[in-house]
Amino acid sequence: MSENNMPRKLDVLRIVKEDILEALGRENKKVPFSFIEPEIKVSRSFIFEALRELKREGLVQSEGELVFLAREGKKRAEDFIKRHSILENYFKKARSKKEAWEKASILEHYISIEVIDNIKELSTLKKESIPLTEMRQKEGLITDILFNIKLFERIISLGILPGEKIKIVNELPDNVIVEVRNKKFALAKKIAKGIKVLK
Repeated sequence: MSENNMPRKLDVLRIVKEDILEALGRENKKVPFSFIEPEIKVSRSFIFEALRELKREGLVQSEGELVFLAREGKKRAEDFIKRHSILENYFKKARSKKEAWEKASILEHYISIEVIDNIKELSTLKKESIPLTEMRQKEGLITDILFNIKLFERIISLGILPGEKIKIVNELPDNVIVEVRNKKFALAKKIAKGIKVLK
């Protein structure tokens, strides 16, 4: 594998490990490996690799074909379940149950405690959000990203996510230059239009 592919592999492995912990936490009992496979949408080899790492880290244990959470793994799983629940409840206000679940399942892997706190606060606000292209102030709080799940995941993976502050640095005829956490991005205006910010 080339060095360029290595960060992507490590990122996928981290997400798979988190998904396994969450799936085992929701069951809260010993389950066969065959239970995990359909829950995690990656190849079997990735799941085996993630399980090996989780065992090495002392988060997961196994007895024959059965896998279950160790004490520290239970604590981590509870954190992921709580985080997922906060995000899912937030998205349920404007989305179907299925889409809220999908968005929460993606976002939970990229989000910090600070952003979770922002999302909790957003849940209580009645203010209306607007497309990023209509934002007149220089900085705003992202409230949603209105794209299909694939494009949503791509944008989230850049660090542009609900609950984060976004700043408009410059506007060009076809692009908006934005800054999120000291990283600058050039967004096509049709993409920027799908990013909602607090008015």
